[in-house]
Amino acid sequence: MRAYLVIMDETDEARTALRFAADRAAITGGAVHIIALVEPQSFSAFGAVQATIEQEARDRAEAVATSAAGALIAAGGRAPSITVCAGEGHVVVREYLEAHPEIAALVLGAAKEGPPGPLVSHFSNYAGAMPCPIYIVPGAWQPATITATD
Repeated sequence: MRAYLVIMDETDEARTALRFAADRAAITGGAVHIIALVEPQSFSAFGAVQATIEQEARDRAEAVATSAAGALIAAGGRAPSITVCAGEGHVVVREYLEAHPEIAALVLGAAKEGPPGPLVSHFSNYAGAMPCPIYIVPGAWQPATITATD
């Protein structure tokens, strides 16, 4: 089954990418995979404190992904696959793509203004070496503009 991969966080860009991926999945009879990233902590604390901080970050990422999945289901979509991964975003995404050959496209959202985010920058620089197409959804994109030929 064709699947669309979205990296979910609390940004408008991620919500735009998820909406686009959900619409594409509905049109093509596919599925949506969501990765919620837990970025490595930039500081080191005592063992128990560090473990608590990391668990809170993981719980927050999972809550964001679960909330996004709930919104997708409420809008009439299929339940997405949700994975919470810790690590550098571009590394986690590449490993996920290698492990999931059913991914038809990586869907990233672009900001309405300003420079691209780190994942858009990274993956657009390496688009030729990717195992699937990359869709970069403009920040101004509106769901009503998608068609079966997009």
